[in-house]
Amino acid sequence: MMKKIYRKYLSALIAILIISPTMLLAGNKDRTGEAGASEILINPWGASSGWGNCNAASVRGIEGTFMNIAGTAFTKGTDIKFGYTFYIGNINILSAGLCQQVGQTGVLSFYISNMSFGEIDITMASDPEMNRGTYSPNCLNIGLAYSKMFSNSIYGGIMVKLISESLYNTSATGVAFDVGIQYVTGKKDNLKFGITLKNWGPNMKFNGDGQSIRLPIPGKGENQFTLQIRPATFELPSQLLIGLTYDIVTESEYRFTFSGTFISNAFAKDQIAVGMEISLKEYLIIRGGYTYEEGIFNHETRTNLFSGPSCGMTVNIPVKKGSRNGFGLDYSYRFTDPLSGIHSIGVSLDF
Repeated sequence: MMKKIYRKYLSALIAILIISPTMLLAGNKDRTGEAGASEILINPWGASSGWGNCNAASVRGIEGTFMNIAGTAFTKGTDIKFGYTFYIGNINILSAGLCQQVGQTGVLSFYISNMSFGEIDITMASDPEMNRGTYSPNCLNIGLAYSKMFSNSIYGGIMVKLISESLYNTSATGVAFDVGIQYVTGKKDNLKFGITLKNWGPNMKFNGDGQSIRLPIPGKGENQFTLQIRPATFELPSQLLIGLTYDIVTESEYRFTFSGTFISNAFAKDQIAVGMEISLKEYLIIRGGYTYEEGIFNHETRTNLFSGPSCGMTVNIPVKKGSRNGFGLDYSYRFTDPLSGIHSIGVSLDF
C-alpha cells in the first residue's frame, strides 16, 4: 500500500515538472523587472552560491532549500546551518536552516531567511526635507519541506514558502511552492541529474495604510477626505532549473566535480551556470563557477547585478576520528558590476 502511494506521489511530481516548462516559457527578457518578491532569487547560503548556483543536480542538505529541495533527502541524521550575506550597502541577509531525518527515507526541513535594509528616514512628498523618524524595511522568507528517497537512484521533495515584505505602513504576504527531483546513477553514483520548479504560487499585493492618502476637500477649509489607492497585484519570479553533475573520484579520495545548470526565468533572461569543485577528502573543498546570460558582457544591455564569476570554499572539521560529520565553515564571493562584490559566510553542524 505504501509503495503505491509513493509511486503516485513520484508520478505526480514528475508530471508537474514536465508540464511546468510550458508555463515558464511564457516569460521572456522583455518582462524583466515585472515580478515582485525578487529577494527569493538570492542564494543566502555560502556553499552553493560559491559556484554560481550550478549544482541543482548535486546539492545536498539544507542548501537544497534554495537550489533543489530534493537535495535535502540525502540528509542522514541532523543538518543545521547558519548563513550571513553581506549584500549591498546596509543590506544584509541572515539565514538559518534545519534538516532532520524522519524514519529510514524521509527528511523534514525548515529554513528562515531575513533580509534587512537598515534605517531609512521617513519623509513626506509635500515636505521631503523634513525627517519624521526612521523605518526599517524587511523581507522575510520561511520554508517548510518534506523530501524522500524513493529508491537508491531517485530522490524528490516539495516545499511551501511563506513570503513577507513590509514597510512601516504597508506589507505584502504570499505563498510559493518548490518541487524537485534528483536522479543518481553510475558505477560510483558519480552521474547526477536534477530538475526543480521554484517559486510557483498565487499573485501577491501590498495592503495597509500606505495605500491611502489624505486630500483636502475643495471649498471645505481644513476638512480632508481619505483616498484609498487600489494596489496592483504582482507575480512571483518563477524558475525552472535543469542540472547535470559528474564526479571524478581518485583512489586517494580526491574528488573533481563538474556541474552545469540551465535556469529558465519567467521574468528575466535565461541563464546557464557552470562550475567546478575540487574536494580533498571532503575536508577542504574549493569551488568556482560562472553564470552566463545574454548581454552579460555589455554594460548597456546587462540587467543583472552579478557579472558572472563566483568562487568559494568549505572547510569541514570532523568531531570524531574516522567520521566526516561535524563542524563546517563556508565562504563565497560573487563578483558584481557595479559595486564591490557580495560576501557570504556559513556555519554548519552535521551529526
